[in-house]
Formats: sequence, structure tokens, C-alpha cells
Amino acid sequence: MRIILTGGGTGGHIYPALAVAERLQALHPDCEILYVGTDRGLEKDIVPKRNLPFRTIHAEGLPRKLTPALLKAVKKSADGCLEARKIVKSFQPDVVIGTGGYVCGPVVLAAKLQGVPTMIHEQNAFPGITNKLLARFANCIMVNFEESKKYFVHKERIKVTGLPVRQEVLAVEKNESLAYFGFSAEKTTLLVSGGSRGARSLNRAMVDAYPELLKHPDLQIIHLTGKTDYEDTMTALQEKGIDIAEHPQVVIKSYLDEMQYGLGAADFCVGRAGATFLAEVTACGLPCILIPYPYAAENHQEYNAKALVEQNAASMILDKDLTGSTLCRAVLSLYQNSENRKQMAAQSFTMGKRDALAQIVGLVEQQCAESCVSSVQQKR
Repeated sequence: MRIILTGGGTGGHIYPALAVAERLQALHPDCEILYVGTDRGLEKDIVPKRNLPFRTIHAEGLPRKLTPALLKAVKKSADGCLEARKIVKSFQPDVVIGTGGYVCGPVVLAAKLQGVPTMIHEQNAFPGITNKLLARFANCIMVNFEESKKYFVHKERIKVTGLPVRQEVLAVEKNESLAYFGFSAEKTTLLVSGGSRGARSLNRAMVDAYPELLKHPDLQIIHLTGKTDYEDTMTALQEKGIDIAEHPQVVIKSYLDEMQYGLGAADFCVGRAGATFLAEVTACGLPCILIPYPYAAENHQEYNAKALVEQNAASMILDKDLTGSTLCRAVLSLYQNSENRKQMAAQSFTMGKRDALAQIVGLVEQQCAESCVSSVQQKR
């Protein structure tokens, strides 16, 4: 079994691919995997640390306007296609899998032109341009959201798999998670997270909401500010006369390496609407207050959030409407209505795909088997 994985730019494209690689290697020790990315995305740092063979090509998104930058991007993409063709021809994979990002275009296209079966995975409810183009000839289109199916032409090739979630997130116990923060099981816990880079607007709104939220000592809060905004957040709280050290029911951190404990302790959460975060919170069955990042490509986070809102698994506040008072009202509404929280939690859990990784790996194994059979028949 020989597989090329490609995806890059952000962790949301890289980590699902790595999860697939690790599971395949565990199930099939003789499986050979090559990861193709760029030398500019996060994959250049992340993938080699996982001891996976790693190759790079040139790839860049195409500007929407006719400018010198467009010509430069076209030239780079053409170079990337030639580089991808050489890599595919040399490695001779049974299947090529794209998990998102500009790098997928040249690699998946090169595979298709050489008769190699291809698979893509779309994480967002509203697909990106690259995947909408690649889906026209991909053998299998795997999607995270049921809602995204309507944007693809070949419905018969679509499989709703969900997005792989780390095993530690699925396995952690609530009591263990609460103990990690020194929290009580008798109280209600809120997780606030803007992602690894943080969300400045969310942090500012939380600062303005704290004076009211702290009036409720049975509300425990885990607030992850992001590394770049931690100091500013703490300074802003001090300027309001709030000393977090005096409130043991509140934990503020820049980042949480052991995110499974944050998810495991929470009864509900506030956060952005990135695909990975939503996959984790729905796998855990957490009700959400979502504030989509307004500058995400093609506004895909708002589409992601709407998919949960329509199923009553979440509520949404647009970033332009986010203030301390709007956030405080939304948080206290969920905190004070345990029945509504329970109903939303059930809907969230229903949307979660806890077996996503197993489904994806099964489809990859099936595609490889069909590829091998086809190869034998051609030789005859």
C-alpha cells in the first residue's frame, strides 16, 4: 500500500492527514506514505517531526484580480504542477489523498492525469474553490458536514465521514478534567477559546463581560486567550479592577496543550467556528456559542456555524455584533437554563462523528484495494 497525502497551510488541513497516516501505519506496518506540502505552510515544521517522508512543491492561491501578482501565482502554480507530476510518477502511489489547501490542486491533478485514484476531504460546510474544482474528477469526496453535499456535482461519490478527532479528546473523563483545573463537579463550567492564535474581539468582549459573570460563583470559566493576546487581556482586566487570583473559579491561560481537559471539563463553550474545533465540541456533545471569524476564506466559518445553529446545537453571534453585553447575555442564558443546555448538548452529540477516522481509513483501504485490482487487470 503506497499513499501520497497532501494538504497544508493551516493545522486544520494538516492534522487530519496526519491522523490518517498514523492510523494506516498502525494497521498496516508495511504501508508507505509520502506527504507533499509546501515550504511555506505549517506542514514544513509539523510533518517532519512525525517521521513521515516529506516533499515540497510550489503552490499559491490565485488572486481574483488581474494584477502582476496573478501572473506570478500562475507561474508558480505551473511549476508546482510539473514538480507534482515528477513526485507522483516516481512514488507510484495506489491513491492520492488531499485534505485541503492550495498544495492539493497540483498534486491531486497530477495524480488524475497519470491515472492514479484520488480522494479529497472537505472540512467546511461551504467548500473552498480548490476542492470544488478537484471534486469534479476525484474518485471519492469525503465531507465533514452534510450541508456541503449540495455544492458538489457528483453526489454519488460523496461520503459524509466527519473530521478525525484526537483519541485523547474522546477518551478523557469529566472528573479527571475538572480535577486538572481544581474545579468542582457541582458547578457549571464554561470553556472560552479563540483557537491557538486567539481571537482579540472575543477576548475584549470577555473582559467587558467579566464584571457580570463573576457575580455567579457557581459558573466556572476556562478562558484561553491565545498566546499573542494573553498579556493584553490580563492588563485589561487589571484596568477594570479585576484580580483573577481572587477568583479561583476562573482559569485564564494563553494556550492549553492538553486541550482534552478543557473540552472534558466544559458543560458549554464559546469559540470560533473552525472545522477542527467544531468536530471536537460535537464529538464531546457540547452546546456552543459561536462567533465565526469574519475574515475566513469565503466566510466558511459562518457556514460552519449555521450548520450547528440549524440543528439547535449552537447559537451564533456575528463578530460585528459581539460586545461584552451580547456575549454576557448569551452565556448567562445558557448557564441559567440547564434544560436548554441539555437539549443542545444532545443535538451537538448527534452531529458529532466520533468514528470519522475509522470511516476515512476504511475508504482509503477500499480505494487502495480497488486500485490494486485494477492494476493487475491492466497488466493482464
